[in-house]
Amino acid sequence: MARAAVLGRLSWRVADVVDIVEETSTARSLILDVPDWPGHRPGQHVDLRLTAEDGYTAQRSYSISSAPDGGRVELTVQRVEDGEVSPYLVDVVEPGDRFEVRGPVGGYFVWDPDDPAPVLLVAGGSGVVPLMAMIRTRAARGSPAPFRLIYSSRTPGTGVYRQELRVRAESNPGLEVAFAFTRVPSTATDAGRRRVGTDRLRESGWPPDLGPTCFVCGPTGFVESISRLLVDAGHDPARVLTERFGPTGG
Repeated sequence: MARAAVLGRLSWRVADVVDIVEETSTARSLILDVPDWPGHRPGQHVDLRLTAEDGYTAQRSYSISSAPDGGRVELTVQRVEDGEVSPYLVDVVEPGDRFEVRGPVGGYFVWDPDDPAPVLLVAGGSGVVPLMAMIRTRAARGSPAPFRLIYSSRTPGTGVYRQELRVRAESNPGLEVAFAFTRVPSTATDAGRRRVGTDRLRESGWPPDLGPTCFVCGPTGFVESISRLLVDAGHDPARVLTERFGPTGG
């Protein structure tokens, strides 16, 4: 993902894989133990580095999906076909393996759990990962800030955290979740099975006069479209925070 950060004062740390959660057929969450982890804010990411026996290294950035929790860090990785790093993390890595991480990185696309303002989260595909960190942090901190998530994925089977999100929406007062699917049979009657546009943002989002903070994350085209629709609808551009990703080699 394209993120700005000052890396000069960050150092590489060895991370131990202590557990793995299979999220979908193409995504999994890696729970890492990172000694001397300084803590993170919801929305930040880490740089991850793999080193082969011959000394070759490959580095990618991955959003943190967990709430701040001591030295444990959770990364959710979506496999990129023909990628160099993500197929290894999704298909090969096992508990007990090790690699290096550097972070936390990023200070713009973050949510402050002390801010009581309404929050609108709009995710496309794996863009839900840093937004999940915000949802989990809200619950862990007992924040009263009202949250609404609109999550667009290709099909119900490709959406990450779908069951957890449904449970949280039922058990966490003030959290509302709406799903949108972009590739389903034309006979589908579920109202959620349509792309996110002006109508869906109006129905499932917050009105601009409430002054919500909007976080939009996903593929570049998705983010540009949604952020433009939000601004056109009257949302303060300064409160529409975006993070996008595109082909990076995986």
